[in-house]
This record gives sequence, C-alpha cells and structure tokens, in this order.
Amino acid sequence: MVAALPPPLPLLLIVTGAAARWVATPDTVHPQVVREQVLWVSGEGRGGVHTFRVPLLAATAGGALLACAEGRKLSAADVGAKIIACRRSPDGGATWGPTQVVADDGWEGDGLNLGALVVAGGEEILLLFARCAHPPQACGPPSTLLLRSPDGGRSWGPPQNLSSIVGGEVFAPGPGSGIQKQRAPFRGRLVFCGHGTLERDGVSLLLSDDGGRSWHLGGVLPAIPFGAPRRPHDFTPDECQPYELPDGSIAVSIRNQNQYRCRCRMLARSWDGGETLPPSAVTLDPALPDPAVAAGALARHGLVLFSNPAHESERVNLTLRWSFDNGSTWWGRGLRVWAGPSGYSALAASPPDELGHAPLLYLIYEKGRSLSTESVSLATISLAGEL
Repeated sequence: MVAALPPPLPLLLIVTGAAARWVATPDTVHPQVVREQVLWVSGEGRGGVHTFRVPLLAATAGGALLACAEGRKLSAADVGAKIIACRRSPDGGATWGPTQVVADDGWEGDGLNLGALVVAGGEEILLLFARCAHPPQACGPPSTLLLRSPDGGRSWGPPQNLSSIVGGEVFAPGPGSGIQKQRAPFRGRLVFCGHGTLERDGVSLLLSDDGGRSWHLGGVLPAIPFGAPRRPHDFTPDECQPYELPDGSIAVSIRNQNQYRCRCRMLARSWDGGETLPPSAVTLDPALPDPAVAAGALARHGLVLFSNPAHESERVNLTLRWSFDNGSTWWGRGLRVWAGPSGYSALAASPPDELGHAPLLYLIYEKGRSLSTESVSLATISLAGEL
C-alpha cells in the first residue's frame, strides 16, 4: 500500500486558519481596554469652544475611524451656538488627524445638535443632525440636515434638508449611529432613529432604500401623553440607538427619560424593517440601570454590546456590557471602563479580520474627574482581552 502524501501547504494553512478563527463564546470573550486616547478637552473658549459633548463614532470597511462631537461655543448648555467637530484616524485609532469643523451655526441663540453617523458602504459616511431643536428659541423652524462624505470623512458635500420628510415635528437624530441592514426584510436599508422635544417627545425612524438619496419616515413611538407637560414616570421615550438582530428585526435602545416603571433602559422592536414600532413590543430592562442618557448599543461579531453610566441616577461608572443571546441576558457585571463622571457614549467595531483574529471594539464617551463634560475620550477594547 502506498502511503498517502500530505496535503499541499496552502491547504494546511487554510485548514489551520479556519480552525483558529475567533468566535464569540463565554470562553473567548474577555474585554479589556488596550488603549485610551483623549480626542477633545473642554475649556473656557479654548479653540473657540467652551465644552465638547455628544460624541459619535463610525468605523469604515477599510479600517478608518471617524469621531465627531458637538463643540458648544459659549457654555455647556444644550441651547446655544455650536460647531460639529470631527477627527479622522486612517489606521484604526493608532493616529489621529487634526480637528475639522464640518458644520458651524454662527452665534445664534440656538443651533445645531448632533446627531448620528452611518457608514453607507465602503468609505461613504452620512452625518445627520438637527438645527433649532429647542423651541421656542429665536432660531427659526426646526430642521433636520444630512451631510455626506464620499471618502471616510476627509471631505463633505453640502447639507441636504430633510425637514419636509420628517414633517413639522423635531427629529433630533440619535445621538449615536445609524445602521445599514444586513438581512431581510429590506436588506441594505439605512435606518436612523430620532427623538422629539420634551413635551412632544417620542422616537421615530428615518429610512432609505437607495443609499441615502431619498428618505421616508418609518415607525413612530410617541410619548404618552403627547404634547403635554411631562411628569415623573410618564412614558417618554427619548434619545435612541438602533441595531439589527440575527433574525433581521431592528432593536432600538431608548433613553427612558421620565423613568417609566424603572430607572433603566427601554427597548423597542420592529420586525418589518423599521416601518412600524408597535407599542406592544416595548420592554424595559432592569438589568441595565440608566440615569437617562444617550447610550451605545451595537450588534456585531455574534454579540450585542451596550455602554452607559451604569447607575440609576448619577452619570458615573461608564460600563461595557455584552450579551450572547441578543440582549435577553447580560454576561456578568460587564467591564468598568471609567469609574468616575461619565456621560453619553457610542460604539463601533472593527471590520472582520481575514486572519480570524478577535475584533476590536471602540467606545467613545464623555469623561471627567469632577464633571463628565471635561473631555471626550476613546477607549479601544480587545474583545479577547489581548492585542
């Protein structure tokens, strides 16, 4: 009998690579911060900005990162003149370019508000933001504006006004990220979530099936009562972050503004690509305590990931949580990223690694020692606990 020859080397490499490919399991997921960088520091008028707030983050297929934030010119208040400041990293956060001002509202009494980013394919990034979203300030009618970058944030086209699509209500995007659906129904659809004002609050979805060239309004989940002064424990869904689950449904993590039934996160679901947000599908998650902030939520690499200040009433203890069962349960106590003052956060993940290495997670958040608005910081997290 003639002994069988060993397989050629390329096949051995393929088999070895396939066997070594990282898969998210309780045995392989051990998140650890491997790098942290401060991207912006607030200061009295430093660079014409009093306070940097509301951080956003997007990761392109080529490995570039784009970080953006509101630059509040005169104070830390929500109302007031602002810029949108962005910085770009071409190499997954290893190095960063200078701050670029992509929008500036001058010195009006009220101005722009971030906002949400979405990667619409390749290096194309869309940035959605609102103007005059705090009536009755003397700024003009509220508007929702879309900026488009064809090259990963290096350059930006003129703003597109979407106000006629969202109607007369305020549509303040996110803050956070939009998504592009990867599964049916409506595979390829772009989905943004936005919220209203305090009295006319609630969340709604903005949808595009042609890469962002045209849009239509999708599901709406209004506050109850709508158009009336808010009271403690009213049903008031507010700032929101969508993500897609493996069955093609859309989950929306929502700020529970008036602590309806708990001091925790609210979750809405849509099974028709965002066309509806049925009230019967809204749930509360007591396992995610929340002091009413914009939080990060992301479904990637077999995990649902969530970030917020894990506290019922104070903006402290910025924590990353992860779930192996689409958010039904959360693993352990999570990873404490910063114990001190911390606020809004957003998440992005590196694209799949052809060699099968564990992906990196990027968490951008408001961070300080006395106040959460002192800086905007980016934590790079290895899901496997190593680089």
